[in-house]
Amino acid sequence: MKTMNRFKKRIGFILILVVATLPMSCIFMGYDKKSGDTSLSPYPDDMDVYSPDELVIENAGEGSLPDSGPLRITLNDAILSAMENNPSLIVERFNPSIQKTFTDEERAVFDPVLGGEISAGRNDVANQGITGRGTIDTTTDVYAGTISLKEYFPTGTFMELGFSSSVTDVDRSDDPYAKARVGLSVTQSLLRGYGTEVNEARIQQSRLETAISIYELRGFSETLVAQVENAYWDYALAQREIEIVEESLKLANQQLVETEEMIRVGVMAEAELAAVQAEVAVQKQALINTKSALESNRIILLRLLNPPGESFWNREVSIVRPPALPEAELDDIEEHVAVAKRMRPEINQAKLDIQRQELEVVRTKNGMLPVMDLFINLGKTGYADSFSGAVDDLPGDNYDVLVGLNFEQPIRNRSAKAQRRRSLLKKNQAEKILENLFQLVELDIRNAYIEVNRTREQIAASAATRKFQEEKLRIETEKFRVGRSTNLLVAQAQRDLLLNRINEVNTVVSYLKALTSFYRLEGSLLERRGIAAPGRKPVDDPR
Repeated sequence: MKTMNRFKKRIGFILILVVATLPMSCIFMGYDKKSGDTSLSPYPDDMDVYSPDELVIENAGEGSLPDSGPLRITLNDAILSAMENNPSLIVERFNPSIQKTFTDEERAVFDPVLGGEISAGRNDVANQGITGRGTIDTTTDVYAGTISLKEYFPTGTFMELGFSSSVTDVDRSDDPYAKARVGLSVTQSLLRGYGTEVNEARIQQSRLETAISIYELRGFSETLVAQVENAYWDYALAQREIEIVEESLKLANQQLVETEEMIRVGVMAEAELAAVQAEVAVQKQALINTKSALESNRIILLRLLNPPGESFWNREVSIVRPPALPEAELDDIEEHVAVAKRMRPEINQAKLDIQRQELEVVRTKNGMLPVMDLFINLGKTGYADSFSGAVDDLPGDNYDVLVGLNFEQPIRNRSAKAQRRRSLLKKNQAEKILENLFQLVELDIRNAYIEVNRTREQIAASAATRKFQEEKLRIETEKFRVGRSTNLLVAQAQRDLLLNRINEVNTVVSYLKALTSFYRLEGSLLERRGIAAPGRKPVDDPR
């Protein structure tokens, strides 16, 4: 019965010490979920997920392309295929996940650490006898073991709970000597290193850097979409140019046949043949160039789309919808400027960087304080002639208590002062960078707004010019047939019409590309194309 009581007391005492540590651990676990005071880190709602393995794409299934055969694609197909398969974007998607590992690494500072040690040793000593004559050999065996649990908390508290035991057996002693100790050590920072705001600053900074990488990914995605749209329209333009040049070559060949017939019947001098032959040669040369441009644009577009299949370089591509004037009306320029200042990824990155620098200011301000730590060591020790006896003796009267303060302060403290000054300068620099970005973004938007309006007005002007050139060619052709014009004038009219027809299509493509560039500079291109990607919600201005 006595043995059972001693066992219960021993277990009860150990449980009391363990339970006493649970509240602090629970506080830490609950605090860990919240990740500290986020007052300096107002993340957007969609920043809760820090490792997006892929962009979230609405209606992504519509962008699936066949594994083989010719590709018939719309602009939407091209965009969705690029967002799913583009290798450069796939590489960029790794960055947020990589950056998040640094956050996990910073959080590891507050992970509990379990440690232990077991040792055994022997000491043989030859001591001089009591009479002073001869020596006495003494052999001492020591067996020791320790186990501890350590944890550092965001409040600046370090706690260690440990149990140690040792058994010393001397060959000239009848009974061994055993010792067991349970100890609790708590150290609390009072000045430097005190508070959750300071100790979690690096975690918050790492989280902000992860959020910055997400906005970088969004900016890259917008640039990719713009590249895909431009490549799509360039390819469509090249296809249309081939059609126009082939039609022009057909007219030149027809003119050559008519000229040869008129020379044969004697109503035209043979000298007129050279001009029309030269025009046919020029049109053939133009056709070669346009086909080469089409092939170049095809492989550029395929590289951006990266369609499924082992080899896509030789796949034919056809545009389902040719370039056409969209029904798009821009709002007032000031509204677009306001949108750009909220949505541009560079702006949001700069805002997050200011928050990161603010955390550094908080951290370095605390770093200027001296070290003053309050420490408390509590222990219970049991002694006996065996390990179990020493453990049984733990609830006894033997205990130790140590309370004290630890103080340390560099005389000149130059390192901390330099870090403090640097953090303030970087914070001011980050604020000026944001102000500069606001101006640059507004400049981009205003210039792009002008370009959109210019290209739109050019569409009507180029259409009118093309109609006049068609009429000019018709008149020159009629005059040529009645002998009042020359092949040179007809060829010149044909060439002017060719250039104007190409220019008319080019103005439509230029307008479409100007709109794409405008929406990219505004930061709204992904939203306008129905692509929901991380970083779509703006960051609050921290100033």
